[in-house]
Amino acid sequence: MSERATVHSGEGSSAVCAEPGVAASHSGSVDTGVIKGAAIVDWVDESAGSKPLLFALSLIAGSVDVIGFLGLGGLFIAHITGNLVVLAARLVGDGQAPVAHLISVPVFVLVVTLVKLLVTGLERMRIPSLLPLLLLQFALLSAFLATCIENGPHVDPDSANMVVAGMLGVSAMAVQNALVQLLKGAPSTAVMTTNITRFVADLSEALLGSSTGDRINARKRAQRAGLVIAGFFIGCAIGAACEQAFGLWSILLPASGALIAVVLGTGPRGRPKTIVDKRTSRGDDSGSICPPSKLNFAFNLQFYKNKDGRQDAPCDDHRLAAADEQFRLA
Repeated sequence: MSERATVHSGEGSSAVCAEPGVAASHSGSVDTGVIKGAAIVDWVDESAGSKPLLFALSLIAGSVDVIGFLGLGGLFIAHITGNLVVLAARLVGDGQAPVAHLISVPVFVLVVTLVKLLVTGLERMRIPSLLPLLLLQFALLSAFLATCIENGPHVDPDSANMVVAGMLGVSAMAVQNALVQLLKGAPSTAVMTTNITRFVADLSEALLGSSTGDRINARKRAQRAGLVIAGFFIGCAIGAACEQAFGLWSILLPASGALIAVVLGTGPRGRPKTIVDKRTSRGDDSGSICPPSKLNFAFNLQFYKNKDGRQDAPCDDHRLAAADEQFRLA
């Protein structure tokens, strides 16, 4: 089925719904590149390409979390708020506050803030942020691995070098958590409590929903949540076994997973689709935006001028209905 449709709206005017990452010209032809004034959004759709990436990210989170917990004195690297529980228990128990647990949450917040600034800068330069963030995560996990190899598989988790190593891991997971927030419609790859709650709720709706549409949508959401839950727990199991055998050198596992995620984010079938939302030529956000969920497929919709030269917004219900009809008939 073609992912391209033409929307007709009056005499002598048309707009083109093109494939992700392709901008449609005024004449109806398709040109590569991004037109000035476009906003770039990474989107997780129902294609097979997005599923391996989500699975890889959840496996990374599960493996690095259990390895950090076992090898770094109970430090949660992915499930960062768990460190508050450990910190409170240690303070009440022996009155000691491990440095890594004490600074993990501030480091996480700082890195998420910096990543947000980075994403904002990339958007202003019309650069999709998915691949740069995947590369940054891989670099941080590689530095974490290098520090562990240099200091040996079994070391004092409270030593300065290992505190730094732990914060490299926390920073990598901060990047991943921020990255997943950019994948619209994707479940968290590190917070399993929320995922399990949504999985059970969506599974119940998929079985007992009042309408066919609700049941179909709930089943899709349950499949996505189930995928990341499975990836996280598989990562935990493999990571625990590797840590028992190889100590902190087993950070090689999540680092390798991050490299695989980079490859998945680079390949044309592996990465989530990129949507270019066109706004009006006035340079503000007052133009109508075409959300991909409205037509159930990712597309770019070019604003166009009608025969009187006025700038039109393409997302009224009539045009959406026409595009949807053409897509189903394509």
